[in-house]
Amino acid sequence: MKVAIISGSVYGTAEEVARHAAKILNTAGFETWHNPRATLVDIQAFGPEALLAVTSTTGMGELPDNLQTLYSTIRDLLPAAWRGLPGAVIGLGDASYGDTFCGGGEQMRELFGELGLREVLPMLRLDASESVTPETDAEPWLAELITALRG
Repeated sequence: MKVAIISGSVYGTAEEVARHAAKILNTAGFETWHNPRATLVDIQAFGPEALLAVTSTTGMGELPDNLQTLYSTIRDLLPAAWRGLPGAVIGLGDASYGDTFCGGGEQMRELFGELGLREVLPMLRLDASESVTPETDAEPWLAELITALRG
């Protein structure tokens, strides 16, 4: 199965989690594609059979700048080929920001819903105020994701 990993990062942490997820998925026999500067055309050329979004949250719960353009393009075009595909989201944030905690991840979940993706696992919320190794903290959830994708 081909899994496209979309990431949005300010300081590189979400990108590191995305790279780690790609490694784990590859080891489990999945073909992954990840480019932090991806365009919709790049992702479509890969021909994903599942989508994983990994994003941090900035400001008042927004997506990072490097994900804004891709997000807007996908939202404008809503690729019909993705309808029904499995999807999942890893959101990174800081719980001390209250209501906006993992707001970027929530935006990606909403977008995946608009696209008609099947959410195969509840969004993983990684809290920067509690975690120093978010890529390692994501491993149990990624193991569940592998099981869900194989299901």
